[in-house]
Amino acid sequence: MNTWSVFVLTICQWLDSDFRREGLPDPSELPEKVNWQRTLPFIFLHLGCLAVFWVGFSPVAAGAAVLLYIIRMFAITGFYHRYFSHKTFKTSRLVQFLFAVLGNSSMQRGPLWWAATHRHHHKHADHEEDIHSPVISGFAWSHIGWLTSMKNFPTAYKSIPDLSKFPELVFLNRYDQTVPLVYGLLMLLIGWILETFFPAAGVTVGQFFIWTFFISTTVLLHGTLFINSLAHVWGRRRYETDDDSRNSWLLTFITLGEGWHNNHHRYPHSVRQGFRWWEIDLTYYGLKFLSWTGLIWDLRPVPKAVLEEGLPSQPRSA
Repeated sequence: MNTWSVFVLTICQWLDSDFRREGLPDPSELPEKVNWQRTLPFIFLHLGCLAVFWVGFSPVAAGAAVLLYIIRMFAITGFYHRYFSHKTFKTSRLVQFLFAVLGNSSMQRGPLWWAATHRHHHKHADHEEDIHSPVISGFAWSHIGWLTSMKNFPTAYKSIPDLSKFPELVFLNRYDQTVPLVYGLLMLLIGWILETFFPAAGVTVGQFFIWTFFISTTVLLHGTLFINSLAHVWGRRRYETDDDSRNSWLLTFITLGEGWHNNHHRYPHSVRQGFRWWEIDLTYYGLKFLSWTGLIWDLRPVPKAVLEEGLPSQPRSA
């Protein structure tokens, strides 16, 4: 197969995550190693951030980047994680699709791949089968290396039958580059509107695009990935779980509440991860608000026995 054919087939797989090249081995049989075709999108995303030295800074562009970080982080933590992966509450088919779209804009692939991968993690956390454990594979691999391996690319649809029955979610998962592309075009459009009709805002098209697409998305990606890596090596442990999960105030701030990772690994079926009143969990507060509107319901609480089981009082975490 010549270089051009390899390039075309690689593009096909970027556009269609379920596309399979004939004659190649099953991805599950491949070794855990970095593959260039899976690395290029991350290189592109990170290099795009460097354009900030050309486009500069403005309060409007930076503020929009922060706002979009918060909104999309909530979609990841509240829905990709707590809903799709753990089913900690119920919602309608429309709402689950809308938040799946919003989460997909973060360039963390489709909701079904995300949920299947995360369920696998909980089943094998910090054991040999765990694909992103810093205890087993080292910090760098657990943080981002595993994402660049073709072995971890396919979606294990058999492990998520509750989600794969929805064709709209399967479509979104299969063509998971569509939403990020639309998101990028939307940021360009908003930037053009601001530059053209609101010049007093001091924003250019390029500046708004770089901050809201590249910078916001890159920081969001690493914020999420720190839960896979840093939350398993740094922090404090309240519960004696069968893994090395930790609680961390810092990661809680970065991820809107996901930093109570040891709590979560002790009882992943709860909608809240900050089990104590002083354990701030912004994602839970947001989900609680949505429950008051009727958009979601049946939020699963932390059992009293789990609350009482914790190690001796630890009023602070790293």
